[in-house]
Amino acid sequence: MDSVSTGLAKKARIKSEPTPINDDTAGGVQSATDKVTEAITRGIRAGTFVPGQHLLEPELTRRLNISRGSLREALKHLAAAGIVTLSRYRGAYIGRLDRKSVLDLLDVLEPLARLAARLAAEHCDTDEKRARVLQSADALEQADKRGSRAAYLEQRKHFYDTMVDIGGNKELARTMPLSRTDLFRAQLETVQNDQQRSRHASGYSKIAQAIVNRDAAAADRAVKRHFDGTRKTMEELPNSAFGSLDEE
Repeated sequence: MDSVSTGLAKKARIKSEPTPINDDTAGGVQSATDKVTEAITRGIRAGTFVPGQHLLEPELTRRLNISRGSLREALKHLAAAGIVTLSRYRGAYIGRLDRKSVLDLLDVLEPLARLAARLAAEHCDTDEKRARVLQSADALEQADKRGSRAAYLEQRKHFYDTMVDIGGNKELARTMPLSRTDLFRAQLETVQNDQQRSRHASGYSKIAQAIVNRDAAAADRAVKRHFDGTRKTMEELPNSAFGSLDEE
């Protein structure tokens, strides 16, 4: 980033470390489904839950202070969203995506992300908004440099949330399959090499710069190149990086 961009980012600096899962914060008016969804999706980003991991009902009900019936209902919702897989014989476990599922997911996410970037560029009209975008991209970069997968995935979500929020289209927040994307990112993060990780991480600063420049066309192109790089990585990874437990 240039000196102006760096200055703006520093004005809105936030902690780049992800907030740890704290069951106490899941209380209040949250429903049981919300509590389970938050704990599992944040746990996937933090590495507490990993693709293919069996979910133990007694542990989750005790940890989240909910009934077994409420937990099972919540797991059904997560299964419908493609985050959890329910098996008659194995119970519930964190989903695991095969190569085609990842590519299908990218095909769905890309046009939504490109729309989000264009809208963000069109509406990034204050120093405060520009600072938010730049600091979010900077937090991603710092997490990548530290090699912190948990922080990286948390800040990746924050980047998309910031982009969508500035763009102002609330339907995008409901439509973009970010939780399922977190799942495949968590699944593949440990099997990527440094070049592949760098390819992915470098895309966000380019998207951010186009947004703060209020260049919607450049933001769109930056997102496209970002997804092209992700697809290239998917082609390079061995078959052992993928697989589905759904067929068991």
